Amino acid sequence: MPDVPATTPPPSSPDEVADRRGAPVSLAGITVLQLIPALETGGAERTTIDIAAALAEAGARALVATQGGRLVGELQARGGLWIPFPAATKNPLRMWSNAARLVELAREENVDIIHARSRAPAWSGLWASRRLRMPFVTTYHGTYSAGNALKRRYNSIMARGDAVIANSAFTGRAIAQTWPEAAPRLHVIPRGTDLAAFTPAVVSLDRVEALRQAWGVAPHQRVVLLPGRLTGWKGQRVLIEAAAILVADGLEDAVFVLAGDHQGRDGYVAELDALVLEKKLVGIVRRVGHCADMPAAYLAAAAAAIPSTSPEAFGRTAVEAQAMGCPVVVADHGATPETVLAPPETPALVRTGWRVPPSDPVALAEALGEALSLGASAREVMALRARAHVEEHFSLEAMCRSTLAVYAELLQAGM
Repeated sequence: MPDVPATTPPPSSPDEVADRRGAPVSLAGITVLQLIPALETGGAERTTIDIAAALAEAGARALVATQGGRLVGELQARGGLWIPFPAATKNPLRMWSNAARLVELAREENVDIIHARSRAPAWSGLWASRRLRMPFVTTYHGTYSAGNALKRRYNSIMARGDAVIANSAFTGRAIAQTWPEAAPRLHVIPRGTDLAAFTPAVVSLDRVEALRQAWGVAPHQRVVLLPGRLTGWKGQRVLIEAAAILVADGLEDAVFVLAGDHQGRDGYVAELDALVLEKKLVGIVRRVGHCADMPAAYLAAAAAAIPSTSPEAFGRTAVEAQAMGCPVVVADHGATPETVLAPPETPALVRTGWRVPPSDPVALAEALGEALSLGASAREVMALRARAHVEEHFSLEAMCRSTLAVYAELLQAGM
């Protein structure tokens, strides 16, 4: 499977990147238009902003066409330009209309590359790019189910880029298996973490205490954190079941914090609240909504649980937790064998976290119990291993460098 190297030779000036052959290429003056439905919260949205910032630093123009969202301000602060655009629509007629609008926009803004990060806007982006004869890039931020021929056709757009980026080796294998014709255009670029922000040394005690107070956590209580939007496959129910097991086994000084938006899923929220009530965990399991300071959240936690019931295409939160030295327990499927080192592939003595079978609250409770029982020295040693693992494989700089190298290669090829 084609791959983008983890490292490339350094550029000869700030506005240059090295392509995959190591030749310096200037991106100064080019314009990249990224397409994403909304800029709320999530890995795709964060990556959009990170690439926009890298483009701006390289002297390029970074446009993002999206309907908006809470992260628009950050996009603009980091050098990106927001183009209000109905990118979330899945109506075929509106998607076709959007293609015409993108053609007009690309001409007005002298766009050189269109990069789509979601299926619906990708269809509009493909039609526009082909009309304009410019490079078209897609990024798989997740894997897509296809229960019928129509859904498979809808999903196929993400494999039709001149370059197809996968956010993990797991995602790359899924793409190559489903769309073998895309393999020659496939680039595996793992999601990068901003290690300048996600480092314990830069997070003040005041930030950590402010979060703990907002969550209503007493000084003596330990936090088990589940970071992720409130949706069924993120595994909140599994954690609640595991919490009940741990409390029944005598755990007294811990609270379980569900940090994430419900995004309108009122029925699911009601299910979670009912389960908490049923398990007699009121006050022990807490929904706290969106958390804007995740580095402080991981420092506030004694352990992080990421018990996703469907495979994570990458698993950004597991990497962030390791970067902050927070012991992490993840469901063992998807990309987690890449992001969290644990037995059987890795000896227990050099693990960076725990991997447990999906949808298994008993195994989750056992692993969380081990994580919570770590002594200070063992926790510190594991934190150092986990941080080194993230620095070597999942840095923001490597992700941005590799993505910009893909852009450079397309432009050099005259796509």
